[in-house]
Amino acid sequence: MPVLPLNNQNLPYPDPLHPIIVHFVIAMVFFSFFCDVVGYFTRNHRLFEVSFWNMFVASVTIFLAVIFGQFEAGLANAYEAVQPTLNFHTVIGWSLAAIVAAIAAWRFVIRKRNPLKIPPAYLGAATFLICLVFLQIYLGSKLFWVYGLHVEPVVQAMKQGGSP
Repeated sequence: MPVLPLNNQNLPYPDPLHPIIVHFVIAMVFFSFFCDVVGYFTRNHRLFEVSFWNMFVASVTIFLAVIFGQFEAGLANAYEAVQPTLNFHTVIGWSLAAIVAAIAAWRFVIRKRNPLKIPPAYLGAATFLICLVFLQIYLGSKLFWVYGLHVEPVVQAMKQGGSP
């Protein structure tokens, strides 16, 4: 099996792809929630359609984000201090993938039954999802800004045998 050369960020490609895909998913989930809340209170059912399609695309794209996250985490120089946060981020990431897919499926059923209304229980579940996304954003930010995963100076220090 050929070995891919790694760059100064310890990646086989120019920049980390996980954050790019993740930000796309975050935007779609947040916008879906926003459209549902505004649609619920204004009774603008067209926003429910926008919400559905955002959640649908997010439910597919989140799996790409998780796969690239796993791949890039495997290439990261994950020193001992970063391990608990990285492990928690991984568990929450896979959990979010399942939750987003389940909520998108629920949203599909709601849309088929009555495209003009959404139940308050769905808004409650979507609020829980948003809270989990905020937790995941915090953990991902910590991995990058505090622990420096795939940040060139940290990668170079680790390659030279130093500590970050």
